[in-house]
Amino acid sequence: MDKSPDAFRTISEVAEDLDLPQHVLRFWETRFTQIKPMKRGGGRRYYRPQDVELIKGIRHMLYDQGYTIKGVQKLLRENGNQFLIAIGSGDRQAVEAIAQRKQSEAAQLAAATQPRPDDEMLVGEAKAKPSRRFFGLGKGEEDGPVQPGDGKLTRDNRALLQEALFDLLECKRLLDQVR
Repeated sequence: MDKSPDAFRTISEVAEDLDLPQHVLRFWETRFTQIKPMKRGGGRRYYRPQDVELIKGIRHMLYDQGYTIKGVQKLLRENGNQFLIAIGSGDRQAVEAIAQRKQSEAAQLAAATQPRPDDEMLVGEAKAKPSRRFFGLGKGEEDGPVQPGDGKLTRDNRALLQEALFDLLECKRLLDQVR
């Protein structure tokens, strides 16, 4: 009696289906953290259908395409599990769709990180008006705020301040992720 396609498989069933020794499957578990069979009492492994599909993709890339383990790890890191699952099942359309999606994401990221041509780009509004003393222009608050074109803030200094602001915003984003 055959199992249903959604049934879990033992390591011996997976090894037989994929023509691999069991010790290779155990070794791949140590090298590919994406392979996570369920373990029962006594350490018996049960592979989910998606684990088996991923192993098929890994096997294809290692044995048929000649990739190294590090090369397949890089593919998994860059493209995700679905990419190798599609390769293992021979779904070329899915592979191409994933590759195109990754290319468009990379193009969007490159476009987002390109500096704008206008060098007057501001990220936010200052909460307090800058004073002459803040910029080291020697006068105190009583002389009033710095007027545009009035101070000695050069284009290079403005660029340095903008860069510092970007660094601070990135620090804030990282701190917000930790919370």
